[in-house]
Amino acid sequence: MSTQLHTYKATIKWTGNRGEGTKNYKGYDRSHDIIVDDKDVIRASSDPAFMGDRSRHNPEELLVASLSSCHMLWFLHLCSDNGIVVVDYNDLASGTMVETSTVGYFSEVRLKPLVMITDGSKIERCNELHDLAHKHCFIANSCNFPVTHDPICVAI
Repeated sequence: MSTQLHTYKATIKWTGNRGEGTKNYKGYDRSHDIIVDDKDVIRASSDPAFMGDRSRHNPEELLVASLSSCHMLWFLHLCSDNGIVVVDYNDLASGTMVETSTVGYFSEVRLKPLVMITDGSKIERCNELHDLAHKHCFIANSCNFPVTHDPICVAI
């Protein structure tokens, strides 16, 4: 088995200087742009609990979204390989972050995919493929906290 390396780049540009930089903790904005070549800019900030702008994405939301997206993409791939036709997929993913006086960390992320398929006889296999998708998910394999999934599969 060969090893392949993939490199991903992003530019983070702070846009929150209100004129005095970080002279005062409450005197600067947490706004920043996430820039990836040839893609839409993601307007980001910190969570509102940390003086951020609630109208912008925050890193914690983006982590949960990355886990959900990676799982979905693997799942769809596996369904295609297994002859399962998915016509709709929605995930109500959520993550829990613990904040102590010295550190913050994610304790878990839970994925709750609702999948619609065309053949009711394949519901059991559809649900099994979530386990396999989880094992393949690059992002989940990179986390030091549990990423779980509670899928629901229904036929139309």
